[in-house]
Amino acid sequence: MHRPRNVGWARAAALLYGDWGTSKAYVLGLAFLAARFASFPIILAVCALTGLVGYNYIIICKHFPDGGGVYSSAREQSRVLAVLGALLLLADFIVTAAMSCWDAMSYFGFSREHVRLATAGFILLIGFVNYFGPKHSGSFAISLAIPMALVVLAIIFFSLPHLTFAHLEPLHTSFRKNWVNFADVILALSGVEAIANLTGVMKLDTKATADAPKVGVTAAKAIVPVAFEVVLGTAFLGWAMLSLPQSMSETIENRYEDILRLLGDHYATLAFGPSSGHAFGLVVGVVVGLLLLSAVNTALGAMIGLMYMLGRDRELPRPFTRLNSHGVPWLPLVTAIALPLVLVMLAEDLDSLADMYAIGVVGAITVNLGSACFNKRLGLNWPERTIMVLTFAILFAVEITIAKTKPAALFFATCVLGAGFALRWYAMKRAGLETVTLTREMSVVIKPERLAELRPNLSPGQSILVAARGFTPVLRYALEEARLRQGMLYVLYVKELAVSLPGPLANPERPRWQHDRQAAPIMSGMLELAEEAGVRVLPVYAVSENPAATILDLAATLGVDILMLGSPHRRTLASLLKGNVVTEVADKLPENIQLLIHG
Repeated sequence: MHRPRNVGWARAAALLYGDWGTSKAYVLGLAFLAARFASFPIILAVCALTGLVGYNYIIICKHFPDGGGVYSSAREQSRVLAVLGALLLLADFIVTAAMSCWDAMSYFGFSREHVRLATAGFILLIGFVNYFGPKHSGSFAISLAIPMALVVLAIIFFSLPHLTFAHLEPLHTSFRKNWVNFADVILALSGVEAIANLTGVMKLDTKATADAPKVGVTAAKAIVPVAFEVVLGTAFLGWAMLSLPQSMSETIENRYEDILRLLGDHYATLAFGPSSGHAFGLVVGVVVGLLLLSAVNTALGAMIGLMYMLGRDRELPRPFTRLNSHGVPWLPLVTAIALPLVLVMLAEDLDSLADMYAIGVVGAITVNLGSACFNKRLGLNWPERTIMVLTFAILFAVEITIAKTKPAALFFATCVLGAGFALRWYAMKRAGLETVTLTREMSVVIKPERLAELRPNLSPGQSILVAARGFTPVLRYALEEARLRQGMLYVLYVKELAVSLPGPLANPERPRWQHDRQAAPIMSGMLELAEEAGVRVLPVYAVSENPAATILDLAATLGVDILMLGSPHRRTLASLLKGNVVTEVADKLPENIQLLIHG
């Protein structure tokens, strides 16, 4: 069984743009707050790092065709590291939901006195919509991504005659100050992790198969245009922002939360007059605000899915996997709504939310790239590994810088990690699991994957097919198992023909077990015993010159879970095992059907 791969590169790009493409809506204003008119080199440096991270995620997607998010990537190295990366990503999603919704309210024109309440209200509204499950998110993302891209192009086009370097100021002489400012604007990376989680549903590359999936080409087609738009769009819009007159410095500081709307209003006014400029500013506000709300919806859905996945893997308590009537995990849904709401109520403004934002997104990307570049199984070539190690080193340094210079961000991340690992400890304790230290040789023998294969499956409704030549002990055993598993029991009797008659005379009428003197007593007896035991039994009778092929065909056609074969005595069983029937059945039986030989 495989997940349906129905997301092409265009839809994947739209979903990525719906998260990654929103970064420019707040990054530029935050860059101005950090370095004012000296921020252009910092913006360019962040754009370069953004493009570098985009290239690394093309590699990640190529090597993880079934999902290359930080949790999947780090899990190949360590379960603890995977949970660490997942919790950092969860911290990123929490702030994404709060920050994107807050910024959307600013673009919609809410005053600072009312933006907090409006943000809380929209988070509750989007959370209520998610109660009924996500639907058509890809098409919705495409419908918002196209207007956003057009708005960005329009602002750049209107600003082209007015772009200048006259207002730019030199960087600070202190490397430490410039590096800290660079870490403040690193939010342009936000959203790139979304593409790695889509590889499991992307359309396969040409000549790839479900058993050997490859999505490197599809992922590259999705990432490259979005990366170009994010990098070039952020650079040109940053230049347009810094081309505004220095007399507008206070206005830019006051409007940093909706800087794109300010740019659209200003440059459209210069091109067409005040009324047209104001109208275009309103359009920019609505388009950007809606895309930011789409990012909120994406973040809430990602939080729900991430917590459900952790609960399913027993990294969080089992209640995190319980679904509502619409198939949505209700406890992750409540948590995904509550955490951003708490953050909104505690935050002072967008800048305070941004302080807590970067530590999650940078940490998650760092763990993902670090896990991949040191994973020998991936078989990275030396240019790929070199670039990934370099990117990992830069992001690791940025993460340390954020933890050192932003106490609120460190406190927030510590709270998320502490609560997450505490819930993990509680889940493991309730499940009776303990952490022990083993040698490498022993760990190979008792891998969790192998233990999962040994976990008993006693779910009701399993069907059993038993094939017997007489009243053998396997029939009683089959009745016992069918009663235990509360499933259907098919009793098969195959009458073997040494000669096959060709043409219409081969089967003048459908053979019936009631007309077979050997099969009739077996079927009648099993029906009687089944009625006493309360088991549903269905007799199956076949005439064949190849019993093994008939047994295989019926087992697959009926879709049984267990196939049982038996013999009167164990010595007979030993000789039977040497024969062709059991050997052929064992060789060709599908892996999802268990084979039991009873004697």
